[in-house]
Amino acid sequence: MRSSKLTRKTNETDIELKITIDGSGNTDINTGIAFFDHMLNSFARHGSFDLTIKASGDLGVDDHHTIEDVGITLGSAINKALGDKKGIERFGEARIPMDEALASAAVDISGRSFLV
Repeated sequence: MRSSKLTRKTNETDIELKITIDGSGNTDINTGIAFFDHMLNSFARHGSFDLTIKASGDLGVDDHHTIEDVGITLGSAINKALGDKKGIERFGEARIPMDEALASAAVDISGRSFLV
């Protein structure tokens, strides 16, 4: 089973994250940022990943530390869960109409450390 569990603790955030790549879209997500939680739930549900995230951060200062550190942790967890990446293409992209918006995503699993 392709899954991983990671924690990340900094001066600004404390994150626990578990992902199962070959899941069914089950989620338990609480970052303290409602719209971010909604987007992460959609990501997991439509990608058929099982995703659990518990994050606390300095939201009184700004949301960006929590969002940034969840992104770093999620990318690291996906990388760990994919293991040797055998049989997986290096990159992919999609555009999908969702509600009133056109969502566009591009993913590169080459190991470069950027969340854009």
